[in-house]
Amino acid sequence: MSDTELTVTLSGGSAADALVVVRTLEPVFGAPDELPSDEHATVHTATFAGDTSAQSSRTSQDEAGRLSAPVTVTVQGTPESVEKASDALSRAFSADDEGAASGDQEQERQLVLRP
Repeated sequence: MSDTELTVTLSGGSAADALVVVRTLEPVFGAPDELPSDEHATVHTATFAGDTSAQSSRTSQDEAGRLSAPVTVTVQGTPESVEKASDALSRAFSADDEGAASGDQEQERQLVLRP
């Protein structure tokens, strides 16, 4: 895993909700490997390679779009990447921090985003 790579796992809500969350992270991490699109999936995953040319910007809930249902988001990567993702999501949505776990070189954090 590179210094800025981030893996995002989303459950709850729809593919459209997952897309709203992924689009919220794009200004910080660049484009993901692929966008959530399967309406029948119960879990969506996106990996951001960490485009260092992406500019960190503030995204409001209106800019990000609205969620139709609560979405559980797990972000995993370096501590710096997880912190940036958590901050971006908390600014854009009503978010409950469900906790974090740390390993040798990476961290995982779970958030529940509410409409």
